[in-house]
Amino acid sequence: MRQHNKLNNNQKSYAHSGRLLLCSLAALLLLFTSSCQEVSKTKEIKLSHSLEMSHPVHIAMEHLAKRVKENSGGKLTVKIYPNGQLGSERESVELLQIGSLGMTKVSTAVMESFSPNFKVFSLPYIFKDKAHYYEVLDGQIGDDMLKEGEKYWLRGLTYYDAGSRSFYVANKAINTPADLKGLKIRVQASNTAINMVKAFGGAATPISAGEIYTALQQGVVDGAENNSPTFYLSRHYEVAKHYSLNEHTMVPDILLISTVVWDKLSPQEQQWLQEAADESAVVQRELWHKAEQEALDSVKAAGVKINIPDKAPFAKMVEPLYESYKSEPEVYSLIHKIQDAGNK
Repeated sequence: MRQHNKLNNNQKSYAHSGRLLLCSLAALLLLFTSSCQEVSKTKEIKLSHSLEMSHPVHIAMEHLAKRVKENSGGKLTVKIYPNGQLGSERESVELLQIGSLGMTKVSTAVMESFSPNFKVFSLPYIFKDKAHYYEVLDGQIGDDMLKEGEKYWLRGLTYYDAGSRSFYVANKAINTPADLKGLKIRVQASNTAINMVKAFGGAATPISAGEIYTALQQGVVDGAENNSPTFYLSRHYEVAKHYSLNEHTMVPDILLISTVVWDKLSPQEQQWLQEAADESAVVQRELWHKAEQEALDSVKAAGVKINIPDKAPFAKMVEPLYESYKSEPEVYSLIHKIQDAGNK
């Protein structure tokens, strides 16, 4: 009988231990589940761009990511993928349209293939000077254009300064439009840029940014056009020894977010992101100003011959481009609005 009671006591002890173990496991499972729920509340937005990590735009984006995390207490984060890891500018925009990518930075020249009115920013000499450029981007025109792509699932958050674009050629200086005659010049995938080079007498050749160095090296193109920091950081100065500062365009970059992603954010999250984007634009402009001079000094030290041609002959040759947009009322109206802003 005692043996039977002993067995019963042991069984009770085992049962009690089992219940304790089950309770402990249940508590641990509850804690783990709670942690998973907390993690699931964190939203991460992927941001892709094609520039080097030393570029002022990338550094400004790092500031954006830091501020978003700080402002949200870690509830919203931005992860940056530089150097074209997730595709070219055009591919990134296409990914934004279907919501497979959260954010990207592209030139507004690329945007004209998706939202046609953006072509106005690529018109040569549309901006009189830097002050005019900033007045337009920071004013009502620029604000309206940030929302211009929404019907194409693309929302602009801010602009980044991309400086002035000028010609660089492998073996000759460009002092007048006549010097471009017959030269194959790499341009972005922009009809406006293509028409501009044609107006100067050159042969416009659209090539992706990652292929420019090899194209210059192998003679696929005779030259290209871009701002001084990109000319330097992309090392194009190694294969193009003449940089002519005719400053034909001031085409801004635009920071985009997919409307698919934007619409899933709460108003508070949208505010955190927008405020961080605005701050990053200020940081980028400061960095850009320094980078332009540093780039010119560096390429000059590397043996590049820099010349400053008279802009007037270049500007005169592209005047007919403005009138060619009479058949596009919205673009033609924008042209005059921008010109009027510069005449105030």
